[in-house]
Amino acid sequence: MKSEKIFKPTNGYLMLFFVIALFFAGIVLSILKNTPIYLFGTLLGFILMFGFILVNPNSSKVILLFGKYVGTVKQNGLYWANPLYKKKTISLRASNFDSERLKVNDKLGNPVMISTILVWRVTETYKAAFDVDNYENFVRVQTDAAVRKLASMYPYDNFADEGHEEDITLRSSINDVSDALEKEIEERLSIAGIEVLEARIGYLAYAQEIASAMLKRQQATAIVAARHKIVQGAVDMVDMALEELSKKEIVELDEERKAAMVSNLLVILCGDKEASPVLNTGTLSH
Repeated sequence: MKSEKIFKPTNGYLMLFFVIALFFAGIVLSILKNTPIYLFGTLLGFILMFGFILVNPNSSKVILLFGKYVGTVKQNGLYWANPLYKKKTISLRASNFDSERLKVNDKLGNPVMISTILVWRVTETYKAAFDVDNYENFVRVQTDAAVRKLASMYPYDNFADEGHEEDITLRSSINDVSDALEKEIEERLSIAGIEVLEARIGYLAYAQEIASAMLKRQQATAIVAARHKIVQGAVDMVDMALEELSKKEIVELDEERKAAMVSNLLVILCGDKEASPVLNTGTLSH
């Protein structure tokens, strides 16, 4: 397989002066000498004009001669080369690509909508021009393929209550997923001489048909986790209250009254609404 080689053509500014002089000299001499033979100089100057190569900053020209690769001009400026050369422009600028939102199944089989943002640029002009049919379309197709593969390797989120505990998920492990995506895309695009500067997930959500159910599931999980925390804290507070009452000998409670106190404290601490106090004007026995 061939690789890129740098081609250095002739300085274009000197040739521009020569071609213009040859072009107009043929016209002037044909008039002064009153013979059309000098018009061949004008014709030659016109033909030589097709040899100029203008290379803009962060751009390149791939040079061909009758289908044979001659080289690539990467240094910006005005140059001149054989007028029979065919020039193909390939940009070396960084390009941004925002893929469409794809519907794929994650590792657990849940349908998700996902898209990626890719920043890339051409580094090997020979591969970009000749090893693939259309390198820009190649970037789009291979990026979509890489995103589909990546989404199937990781779950959208962890479901610890169902026994699905993963170290990396699409939702929470943004950096790890982006690194894996960048590596996967770069391996695919290397055949086209393209360097991946950055790749990250641009959009991620459950597909519409399960989005509502998954939202309810997340809400239920959050409520259960919050209740668990509240109950754990309430038990610690009740235990502390009983221990302090016993240590400071404020009041002595038998097992039945301790149970009633624990029950009341747990209802107050774990309830959704504020407790309404009841004033007892009697004794502890009534």
